[in-house]
Amino acid sequence: MEKRKLGRSALEVTPVCFGGNVFGWTIDEATSFEILDAFVAAGGNFIDTADVYSKWVPGNQGGESETILGKWLKQRGNRDQVVIATKVGNDMGPRGKGLSRKHILQAIEDSLQRLQTDYIDLYQSHIDDESAPLEETLETYGELIRQGKVRAIGASNYSAARLKQALQISQQYGYPRYESLQPLYNLYDRADYEKELEPLTQEQEIGVISYFSLASGFLSGKYRSEKDLANSSRAGYVKKYLNVRGFQILEAIDKVAKIYHTTPTQVSLAWLIARKSVTAPIVSATKIEQLNEIVKAIALKLDPASIEILDRASAWDT
Repeated sequence: MEKRKLGRSALEVTPVCFGGNVFGWTIDEATSFEILDAFVAAGGNFIDTADVYSKWVPGNQGGESETILGKWLKQRGNRDQVVIATKVGNDMGPRGKGLSRKHILQAIEDSLQRLQTDYIDLYQSHIDDESAPLEETLETYGELIRQGKVRAIGASNYSAARLKQALQISQQYGYPRYESLQPLYNLYDRADYEKELEPLTQEQEIGVISYFSLASGFLSGKYRSEKDLANSSRAGYVKKYLNVRGFQILEAIDKVAKIYHTTPTQVSLAWLIARKSVTAPIVSATKIEQLNEIVKAIALKLDPASIEILDRASAWDT
């Protein structure tokens, strides 16, 4: 599987990143191990998680995803073969939240312990924290990089203005800079990213790891009416896509899928992978069959005519 450079960092990642939010939520430890094994066997090396995953599940406290991933890394003995990305900043209850020096220093020790590793390849600010000065946050990350606990840093859910400000501060004071951005981006959710963030990431050579790459499963073609949402854990996320524009996008995806004798999932991911600014879309799977489909998307090279069909159907500036 090909590798792509993440921003200006030394990290080289596969064109798809496996999303670990499912570990300890929709799949148990045994299934998580099975899917991680299959992902690595297929050539994948990039895995994304966060300290807060999956705190939203009744009975969970946060850290469940990192704990499962850490057990897998320990049992497989393959830490140096994979790129592990995790995040800090979201509300961890009694363990605190935000991007202050104090919280970051505590949170990384918690994450390292759960992941059973000495270092994190990509440590990301999960959400912007305007109560913590950017100088304080970036200086703290610099300290962690010097200590060998972090290799590179990234930002998630930052506005273009705040990301630009952070980059300027890094340059001004010699702090490490955000080498990646994790935005919401897919064939449906295009405008917020493409308006201001995409030009900035390209200009500054920042890697992009898009989340909700399949719009919570909508772009897989699985949900085409409200009836399809019954018994789905993602119903609350998907409902907003069931509209005229959403169905227009699905129609275009179906058209391209027919041309290539493939599936809507593969087409939707192939469109993202082909996007010049995107390094690796984040995608999750709860079954081996789903994972196999994700991996096949990497080999699907859409021609310009097919990309135009998708671009036109999902256009937001008309």
